[in-house]
Amino acid sequence: QVQLVESGGGSVQAGGSLRLSCEASGRAYRNYYFGWFRQSPEKEREGVAAIKHGFAITHYADSVKGRFTISQDVAKNTLYLQMNSLKPEDTAMYYCAASTSYNISPLSRDSYNSWGQGTQVTVSS
Repeated sequence: QVQLVESGGGSVQAGGSLRLSCEASGRAYRNYYFGWFRQSPEKEREGVAAIKHGFAITHYADSVKGRFTISQDVAKNTLYLQMNSLKPEDTAMYYCAASTSYNISPLSRDSYNSWGQGTQVTVSS
């Protein structure tokens, strides 16, 4: 099983940018998809972005399209989420996730079987 550790969260004003990182250790190569999810106290965990491991195939939630970019450095086993034009509604705990399944719904939390501990993102108006 893969271990996932997120970093890069913090506090930023609306319109600002942050880049989240997720370092994968263990059997990262056995995962077909990696994704970013977020959860705020009043909402369920939702898919933000996902990428097919080793391919330039990405998926985004409508709420972040054009603002967020998911990418990965396969050699470093690291996943990234570049977040631009941040809004107060982007405030949440952000989680990195990995899936060992091949045919999945990439933005569905039920598709993933490994999770990081999360990193907090706070956007003030």
